[in-house]
Amino acid sequence: MASCRMCDLRTLLAIVCGLITTVILGLGVWRAAVRIQKGTLAQPPSIPTGYCRNNGTWKNGRCTCPEKWKGLRCTIANFCENSTSGNLTFDEIIVGRYGPSLQTCDINTPNAGKPRATRLCSLTEDGGRVLQPPILGNCSLSLETLEQELDTSMNLSTISQEAQILTSNADALTLANITSATKVVGQIFNVSRNASSEAKIVAVTTVSQLLEAKENLFQRAADDDDNAFETLIKEMENYSWSLGNKTVLKPNIAVQSVILPSGDTGGSTGVRFTVQKGSSNSLVSGSTHVETNVDSIHPDSKTELQIFLNTSKVNARSCGFVVYQNSKLFQSKSFTITSSIPQKIISSKTNSTGNDQSASVKMVFHPQYDRKEYELNSFACVYWNFSKNDWDTNGCHKEGENNGFLHCRCNHTTSFAVLMSFKRNYEYPKSLDVLSTFGCALSITGLALTIIFQIVTRKVRKTSVTWVLVSLCTSMLIFNLLFVFGIENSNGKLKTSDTNHTSSEENKIPTHDISVVSNLRCTVFAVLLHYFLLVTFTWTGLSAAQLYFLLIRTMKPLPRHFTLYILLIGWGVPAVVVAMTVGIIFSQNPSQWEMTYREEKICWLAGPENKGFKKSPLLWSFILPVTIILISNVVIFIIIAVKVLWKNDQNLTSTKKVSSLKKVFSSLSIAAVFGITWLLGYFMLIDNDNIRIIFSYIFCLFNTTQGLQIFILHTVRTKIFQNEASKVLKSLSSSTGGMKFRRPSASLGLRVKMYNMLRSWPALNERFRLLEPCVVTEETTLSESDQANESI
Repeated sequence: MASCRMCDLRTLLAIVCGLITTVILGLGVWRAAVRIQKGTLAQPPSIPTGYCRNNGTWKNGRCTCPEKWKGLRCTIANFCENSTSGNLTFDEIIVGRYGPSLQTCDINTPNAGKPRATRLCSLTEDGGRVLQPPILGNCSLSLETLEQELDTSMNLSTISQEAQILTSNADALTLANITSATKVVGQIFNVSRNASSEAKIVAVTTVSQLLEAKENLFQRAADDDDNAFETLIKEMENYSWSLGNKTVLKPNIAVQSVILPSGDTGGSTGVRFTVQKGSSNSLVSGSTHVETNVDSIHPDSKTELQIFLNTSKVNARSCGFVVYQNSKLFQSKSFTITSSIPQKIISSKTNSTGNDQSASVKMVFHPQYDRKEYELNSFACVYWNFSKNDWDTNGCHKEGENNGFLHCRCNHTTSFAVLMSFKRNYEYPKSLDVLSTFGCALSITGLALTIIFQIVTRKVRKTSVTWVLVSLCTSMLIFNLLFVFGIENSNGKLKTSDTNHTSSEENKIPTHDISVVSNLRCTVFAVLLHYFLLVTFTWTGLSAAQLYFLLIRTMKPLPRHFTLYILLIGWGVPAVVVAMTVGIIFSQNPSQWEMTYREEKICWLAGPENKGFKKSPLLWSFILPVTIILISNVVIFIIIAVKVLWKNDQNLTSTKKVSSLKKVFSSLSIAAVFGITWLLGYFMLIDNDNIRIIFSYIFCLFNTTQGLQIFILHTVRTKIFQNEASKVLKSLSSSTGGMKFRRPSASLGLRVKMYNMLRSWPALNERFRLLEPCVVTEETTLSESDQANESI
């Protein structure tokens, strides 16, 4: 019992705080160790690391190779080496492509900056790679000039060759280049122009090169003229049935012509055209084949696209097919593409009498996409309606999905597509772990008690200081509550069957290639979390500014209506930032603004995607303003620490000096209010999983308990709180007959010494009143008799 009586309340509080800190630290270390161990002991993938060579990636059970490589493991070269011919130099050229020369036209020519020549890398009969002789261009002929020369006596073969050279560098093409080039090649395919077969083959190469240009150029061209690509598409269809039984195959387009058999075919009157999967995203030799006298579609594991044309009801002499590797020539107003998933287009055309295109068509598509990242949500079987210049479903029907193949049928021939809508396979995080929940619970409790304490005892401290701390704690409290109850997206609990529409018989065109399950609740929570966290950081900045004025610029009073101004700034400026962010994003994309503003995995601001960090709202509306506030807070913290907290005055006696422990606690008090520990978040950007995990838990440890830190440093350490707590404990002990706490005999003397020190050092009197709540209350209320008694 004697030892119990000697227990001091401060010792008890220190033990409790130490135990809480130890538990939190232990949880953080344990969770980090478990995460790292799981990553280390994870089951090895079925395909060893490095199986796909030369930057190939393992997707959907096979290696997907870059265009320069092919083969099972991307080990077979598919390019010609750097070369020189005369005074012309060429970089590596992919097989089947024309490479531009490094030498360009002079700056004073119409084609300034365009390549002076191109060179083809082709395959020999035995599969070897060989470079063809360079083809020189005319630097005085631009694409716009070639468009004007169509109606002159210039040879169409020359025009076709020049157009091919000028479009060989797709990245350098402009909107005017795209418009002129499509018009030029469209006229070369025109039967009335009587261009040679060689000129038309070169024109196919030009179209393939155009399909590598930027998507937005085609969108702008279609916006300027709805019929910008109509002539080219129609002439390509007509050209497809005029090749006999030949194939023209380029990296981004394939043209196949078939002469239909005459006479009795034993009941089989159809043509089947197949495009097979390749190791890359380009069409290569052998990737297409055609069969006649068949009666149905028959896809296998290697089939990517297959079309069956039933010509029994039409009097056709030949038919043709065109495959486009992407839909850039088919700019739709009803279907928006935002992802990099290719939407292949296939065209079928018959050379029938009377222009009858009523042959029935069946198609199967096997979409190529990363099944770990996306899931097929819905699809529509469509054709290109030239009267609407858009996709249409009239006459086309869905026949469902089977073994990954999407089945369609149409009662006419034209350009067909399967418009697919995908849903991202988000890895929704699990519920908040023990560390986050425990830390937030402690912070919520500490913040609530701090707010109540500050308001109740506001008369004994500066009003502005009180309301700054109360506002900071209020915003932090609301943010913690929103974080605990609203950060998780309820979409993660939905079943796949609730959002998948591939089995639906309704042939409805989706609006976007990436579908989003709207969740207004999650969006509202994201907005509120964004606002209250910005408010919290704003108040940390205001706290820093206020302490700077009170501690550093002590001779100048605070501005008039200072409290009103900081309240307007602290609660108003973040509201303006959030409102502007939401307004700008909504104005740019009204239909899908939610997913542009927030993430789907959690209800928080959308981060960078596809290297779009500069455009992400997370950067401009959160990271940038928070970084500015944290930098200013750190600067002010250093100034206060150097000039006030840790400044030693040699003129003071040892009894009047502030102890190092007090300086440490004062520094921690300021750091907690300034939000200095949020700087740990920047270490989570390190590109190392183990290090990032460790820092993520350290970050979580310090910032989920920020409210607890403020409670301990700004409430528990005050004399008012300690006295009231002591009274409560004494009351409880006396009522229960338990142990009685001894009134600390030394504490009164310590208070008087601190009071005398502050009186003899007026410059720091006000400063430590602001930094240390424990010297604000009882010391200033000591009576003269108390001082006298203590001095004795």
